[in-house]
Amino acid sequence: MFINCHTYYSLRYGTLKISDLLNLGQQKGAISMALTDINSTSACLEFVRISSDYNVKPILGVDFRNGAKQQFILLAENNGGFQNINEYLSEFLHQRNSTENVEIPSKAKQLLNTFVIYPFASFESETLLENEFIGVKIEDINRLKFSPWKNRQEKLVMLQTVTFQNKKGFNTHRLLRAIDNNTLLSKLPISEQSSEVDIFISEEKLKKSFEEFPQLIKNTEALLKRCNISFNFSKETTCNQKSYTTNEDLDFRLLKKLAYGGINYRYKRPGERVMVRMEKELGIIKEKGFVSYFLINWKILKYARSKNYFYVGRGSGANSIIAYLLRITDVDPVELDLYFERFINLYRKNPPDFDIDFSWQDRDDITDFIFKTFKNTALIAVYNTFKFKASVRELGKVFGLPKEEIDKLSTQDCSFETLDKLSQLVIVYSQYIQGFPNYLGIHAGGILISEKPIHHYIATFMPPKGYATTQFDMVIAEDIGLYKFDILSQRGLGKIKDAVEIVKYNHPEIPPLDIHDIKRFKKDEKIKTLLRNAQAIGCFYVESPAMRMLLRKLQVDDYLGLVAASSVIRPGVAKSGMMREYILRYRFPEKRKEAHPVLLDIMPETYGVMVYQEDVIKVAHHFGGLDLSEADMLRRGMSGKFRSREEFQKVKDQFFSNCKNSGKPEAFTADVWRQIESFAGYAFAKGHSASYAVESYQSLFLKAYFPLEYMVATLNNGGGFYSVELYVHEAQMHGGNILQPCINRSFGNTIIDGKDIYIGFGFLQSLESKLIQKIIIERNKKGVFESLDDFLERISIGMEQVTILIKINAFRFTGRNKRELLWEAYMKINKVSFEENVYTLFKPKKIDYKTPSLPHTALEDAFDEMELLGFPLCSPFDLLTNPSENKWRAVHLPQVIGKIVTIEAYLITTKRTRTSRGDYMYFGNFVDRDGHFVDTVHFPPVANQYRFRGKGVYSITGKVMEEFDCISIEVIKMERLAIIQDPRYAVENRRKTAAL
Repeated sequence: MFINCHTYYSLRYGTLKISDLLNLGQQKGAISMALTDINSTSACLEFVRISSDYNVKPILGVDFRNGAKQQFILLAENNGGFQNINEYLSEFLHQRNSTENVEIPSKAKQLLNTFVIYPFASFESETLLENEFIGVKIEDINRLKFSPWKNRQEKLVMLQTVTFQNKKGFNTHRLLRAIDNNTLLSKLPISEQSSEVDIFISEEKLKKSFEEFPQLIKNTEALLKRCNISFNFSKETTCNQKSYTTNEDLDFRLLKKLAYGGINYRYKRPGERVMVRMEKELGIIKEKGFVSYFLINWKILKYARSKNYFYVGRGSGANSIIAYLLRITDVDPVELDLYFERFINLYRKNPPDFDIDFSWQDRDDITDFIFKTFKNTALIAVYNTFKFKASVRELGKVFGLPKEEIDKLSTQDCSFETLDKLSQLVIVYSQYIQGFPNYLGIHAGGILISEKPIHHYIATFMPPKGYATTQFDMVIAEDIGLYKFDILSQRGLGKIKDAVEIVKYNHPEIPPLDIHDIKRFKKDEKIKTLLRNAQAIGCFYVESPAMRMLLRKLQVDDYLGLVAASSVIRPGVAKSGMMREYILRYRFPEKRKEAHPVLLDIMPETYGVMVYQEDVIKVAHHFGGLDLSEADMLRRGMSGKFRSREEFQKVKDQFFSNCKNSGKPEAFTADVWRQIESFAGYAFAKGHSASYAVESYQSLFLKAYFPLEYMVATLNNGGGFYSVELYVHEAQMHGGNILQPCINRSFGNTIIDGKDIYIGFGFLQSLESKLIQKIIIERNKKGVFESLDDFLERISIGMEQVTILIKINAFRFTGRNKRELLWEAYMKINKVSFEENVYTLFKPKKIDYKTPSLPHTALEDAFDEMELLGFPLCSPFDLLTNPSENKWRAVHLPQVIGKIVTIEAYLITTKRTRTSRGDYMYFGNFVDRDGHFVDTVHFPPVANQYRFRGKGVYSITGKVMEEFDCISIEVIKMERLAIIQDPRYAVENRRKTAAL
């Protein structure tokens, strides 16, 4: 009887979760319900999936509105009608990206297998088609008695809108509408909100209200009976594109041909183990219907190779030998003894994951290729939800609170009882809307390629990227059997690709680099040295402070060790204590005897310690006695993607029951479970870690042999874990001569010439990109600039922009003082930019101004660099007010373990974390005067007393600690040292003083 129900996927309008809506329907005796969210079908599939749990027949549709004004409701008679509604809604949603004020018309387009309901209060036409009706609300009944439609009751149905549950829900709705309209609650127009009566009432009460018009009750019941929707949620088969070649048998023959064709490239002379595994995988891939999934990935990457794009294939699919032979991944599962069942097994319903990383520069072209090559394609959405802090800020503005009060509430730096009534309401309702979907975003890289049109399942919208995007997320997609292709981007691949090109330019005498010769890299002694000493700044995934310390503790210098370290560093492994245990057993063989024999037998390579994601499956299967289906359910449940907590609990109970029945001690079983639970959702699959390790080896090779070229590529690809400053510092440490941008030498990006590294114009804050292009084009066209005059004649530029270039010393080729150049520029240029230079037949005579003799120092350069680049190119220690005589350096610390020292070091980065008690503590990362790292630990009492004060040189006093050959300082006291007064302003102040 309910043909117009909303969930909170009616964004910033509805207030009910899907389950809450169905639960209300069940309580109120609803036999069937139509979910008609406003301009959205986000909730439709989930509504259908769980409706049977509430004994409610699901009906799907859309409430088409302009803002809050209802135009009409469309209901789907069947699945075909639902697809037509999705296509129709998508037309409007796609246009809204490119056209302003796209309005939904008052009359609906004629669509097959659909029903249209117009609101009685605003319907003005006198004619209705066969599938069209008018919806009458309870409050419309008195008007109906005097309306011509009283005599045409066959076209009337009951319309009870459901938007909220009660008064609190109505209040929440009004707050959401105020947020959506960016207005104070007190100024929210009535036209932009729902009626207070739009609540769920019982069917009995609804029928009672319309007892004077029984025909409307019959019409509504008949309409709902005609609507039937059905989707298969069994996951026995996927809904992805079924065939790559349009013939599934031909698909398999192609897959087999490609696999055998890849043997020579990968193995030359394959052993029996390779052939057996290959045939086993081919059989299961065919049986499970995953052939097209492999072939589509192969097609995408074949195109990538044709364009010379670098990529990394990872995810659980990296455990597959077929993926290795098809060059989807570069990880050899035989060499690494990758666990086959993590990749695929007969119990697995969904295809294996392939996460394909491309350079950030190349991914858009890959996405474009996919959309042009495959028919039914769409990006996947993510639901950006209201978080607590954001909710407080939005509601604070709605209630008209001052910014200071909102800031205080958002940091929870207050006691609820001491707050005034408005502030209390902000806290109460911010908690209520926390988790509500706020707006739709785009998944980082998920793309759907389905057999049926995407609109069979969902409507799509058109974000600025220009590709149709579903209104549901990956979890809903997987529920219906649609599994995404992950096309991701990262800057590490861009670094590698660009570094190879820069080496080719800077060292033309060197033969072209084979950056894919990983087997040679694994044996390279220079790379081994970098790994052992954690000298990996700029190198993908192994440069962070935590990874650098872990590499030192493990003394890793081989591929398998790096693969393990890539997963050991993940949060769950570290927090559970397993990282420390792994280090102990790795470093000290006698410790391996402490491992439980069963666990050691399951995971001999990691000494009985769970390190990889597939270890969950291994332990659950071999230790806990679960079958592979249950074990995979356990892994998925802990990753956060699993929906049914009830089923997950059953698997957990089965684990403990099996262990008890097999005689395992209860305490030991509980400890094993704790380990599983602590890290399963965070650890990497081994193949995934191995893929990352391959990329790390490529980076390490370039860093070992071409450090300057690699640092330039790192700078041009957005750096990495650290700021630009550290990568400039790293280049200096390797002998690079770092130079400010030069008008005649520099480009937008940083370039290298021998050992001279010219920082790019693009690194200058506030310098316009159009100006950069103009300078480069003019220079290429007419040659280098001879002087400031020549530059000003050829380039249209305002005083603000030329000041940036002069202050960064980009005109140093003139040999003239910066202050003199600034004076001259000021005299010769208007403060407002010219539109364009006007060229005349004869050159006008230059006006030469006599510039005064102005002093200039190197220290002024440092402060100009800090202003324009964000850091000085000189040593930050040179800027201290009181030059220090402290002689302690990082190299001295191993000699004073356990002693208290005071060392001076420049802050690079910090990491905040919580102790087991919930208190904040910090880890600091500094460099000393020699440029070497100093690592610090700041426990809560010290962290509260001696806070970080931003960039600068700090005097650090603390106890020198050593763990597994890794040195750090446990800080006792810390202060940031003062730097000299900015000499640019000091000169100005002296002038003013002299004038007085």
